Amino acid sequence: MLFWDVNNGISRRSWARNEGALFAIKRTMEAEHLLKVTVPNIVADNLLDF
Repeated sequence: MLFWDVNNGISRRSWARNEGALFAIKRTMEAEHLLKVTVPNIVADNLLDF
């Protein structure tokens, strides 16, 4: 359970665009093939300006 709890926290932080958490969850998914997390696609801020 601890494994999943820790990765759940990392996932939430990656969804908040935390670069370190995004790196960590991608690296963990490479090592643990059963772990599947939808990671955010980061876009440039100027693309969001209307």
